[in-house]
Amino acid sequence: MHYQNWTQAEPGWRWANFSPRELACKGTGQLRIDEAALDRLQALRTRLGRPIVLTSAYRSPEHNRRVGGAGGSLHLQGRAFDVRMDNHDPHEFEAAAREVGFTGFGYYPKQGFMHIDTGSVRTWGTPFPRSKTALPPEPRVDHGERASAASSTTVQASAVQIASGAGAAVAAVGALDGTAQVFALAFGAIVVLAGIWIMRERLRKWAAGER
Repeated sequence: MHYQNWTQAEPGWRWANFSPRELACKGTGQLRIDEAALDRLQALRTRLGRPIVLTSAYRSPEHNRRVGGAGGSLHLQGRAFDVRMDNHDPHEFEAAAREVGFTGFGYYPKQGFMHIDTGSVRTWGTPFPRSKTALPPEPRVDHGERASAASSTTVQASAVQIASGAGAAVAAVGALDGTAQVFALAFGAIVVLAGIWIMRERLRKWAAGER
């Protein structure tokens, strides 16, 4: 099926992860659909479970000449796709593409993309190096460590508060006479003991999961 503009292909479009616009010729907006090729592209997207970013799909003859494409390029038939490798391991991507039925592979590691098509079995270009380029795994959050860190922060804050209160009390006592000093020291001891009790209560609540 050939469309003079990709908008004409929107009614009844059935390839969920791709749009007529991204598959259309970037030079003219025309679109040629090869259903078998698109079925394989959608199957590949489903198998990988992550986006497939296309740099080139269908090309009109004039646009193909403009970008230096081969005269017999399968892009002219809508049976070839150039895919960015930024979010894929190229070797895993190629293996998955072969499993869903793609047969032609062109490697462009310097440009960062791979050509896949449904033509004859063949490969060309320099294969991608054996290095990890897939997305890194998301680290697991250990809630116990997070709670422990929060408890540690709470203890430190409480200790600072107690130390500040004790320091202020000592400074104030030095300025008093004998009897007043006795009462002041007794009061200071009460303050310190109260601070220790508060700190223990905070630790108990954290350990019990009371937020």
